[in-house]
Amino acid sequence: MRVLGVDPGLTRCGVGVVEGVAGRPLTMLGVGVVRTPADAELGQRLVGIEQGIERWLDEYRPEYVAVERVFSQHNVSTVMGTAQASAVAMLCAARRGIPVALHTPSEVKAAVTGSGRADKAQISAMVTRLLRLDAPPKPADAADALALAICHIWRGPAQNRLQRAVALHAATAQTTPKGRTA
Repeated sequence: MRVLGVDPGLTRCGVGVVEGVAGRPLTMLGVGVVRTPADAELGQRLVGIEQGIERWLDEYRPEYVAVERVFSQHNVSTVMGTAQASAVAMLCAARRGIPVALHTPSEVKAAVTGSGRADKAQISAMVTRLLRLDAPPKPADAADALALAICHIWRGPAQNRLQRAVALHAATAQTTPKGRTA
């Protein structure tokens, strides 16, 4: 499985591609950051993120895109920018028919470090170890993107099976005549 992890942000959008399957050693194929100038107009920044994500999709051809689920923070403008960058990544993947998975920060931390409360240094250290890298990826946004990809490789197959089962159940419930159980 090849996954593009995206740690969304307007100024620095972390991206990382990991390949592998659960239970086997993973391989980092690429890591980086899509940057936009903080003083640029919002629309131009979103176009810059789109162009950067498209380049990563063209170069690495992932089977899945894993994006950090935006959660409520105290700073509304930060949440808005993160949500906008996240939407751009999801749009780029959807346009190509690539499935998108959203993972919460605590889910990613727990998958990679064993603790949903791990700090940035712990995440970076575990990503470095799991991918057998010589040095931690910099900046932290890049390490977070790799952690998202790792999380999806390890947890995505189970989530995909669960989603298919729920969809099948819903479809069966709609086609079963009233008064009869499926």
